[in-house]
Amino acid sequence: QVQLVESGGGLVQAGGSLRLSCAASGRTFSSYTMGWFRQAPGKERELVARISRSPGSIRYSDSVKGRFTISRDNAKNTGYLQMNSLKPEDTAVYYCAASSRSYYALSVYDYDYWGQGTQVTVSS
Repeated sequence: QVQLVESGGGLVQAGGSLRLSCAASGRTFSSYTMGWFRQAPGKERELVARISRSPGSIRYSDSVKGRFTISRDNAKNTGYLQMNSLKPEDTAVYYCAASSRSYYALSVYDYDYWGQGTQVTVSS
């Protein structure tokens, strides 16, 4: 019932920035917690950040705190992940996801809908 499409990935040099977007359609985006996950080859999919529905709260993984910013524009049905000071270890496929859970939503199993993913590659 919710379709998610990521965009904004690409190749960037270490120290650079990228802004990922997640366009949602279907049911009202504001009703869902929105999360960003990433998965590198041979590794488990891990939470990068999530922002809950109103009243909202934000959670970041320790590895991206101070560098990444998650946000959402409910009027545009769009979520964002601003990534600054990128490091080679940030290289992964990034996914946006939506969860019907009001709070927490820290596990991949808490999310009901997923985008197709967008590749982020950070060169050294």
